[in-house]
Amino acid sequence: MRQAVVLEPMMLSEPHATIPHSGLTVAEAVWMGTALLHDKRPYQDVFTVDEILESVLNHKLSDAPIETIKQHVKQHCVANLPPRPNRSRMLYMTGPSHRRLFRNGDRFDDQREGAPTHPAWEKLPSHVREWYETVWNSPSALIANDPLLNAIGTGKGMFGDQGADAYVDSLRDGWDDPR
Repeated sequence: MRQAVVLEPMMLSEPHATIPHSGLTVAEAVWMGTALLHDKRPYQDVFTVDEILESVLNHKLSDAPIETIKQHVKQHCVANLPPRPNRSRMLYMTGPSHRRLFRNGDRFDDQREGAPTHPAWEKLPSHVREWYETVWNSPSALIANDPLLNAIGTGKGMFGDQGADAYVDSLRDGWDDPR
């Protein structure tokens, strides 16, 4: 069973918070819209293309046409798709219509090597950078999303107080019994 990462909220969705958007590129607006969704729903790992688009539009993060924003969410910002033409790695595709913010360690198309994974920090409040670097991109968040790493320790105690070889031998006892 996959364990959800519980992210500490950035509090960007609070009424008193200001969300800067002037000077954001469409890719940066998409990143910010996705970050706001992660903030609003910390127990949800991924979002649909339409949810991200709605977040960008509702927060008025970009004045670009809807189709341009949607194309950035679907293709241009997605690290694990070939660039056409945008190379940013701001989102990660987990399914045909599902995205989340990119994390260090995520696989990405080789042609996107070295491309931005987040907006220029000077364009955003400092607590957004802190959240991204210490919570979203932290080693504990990376481990919590890896099903193999989550399996570590699940068999602890399976053999009782005996070693694995002794346990297997106990299971084999009586195999040669002709009954």
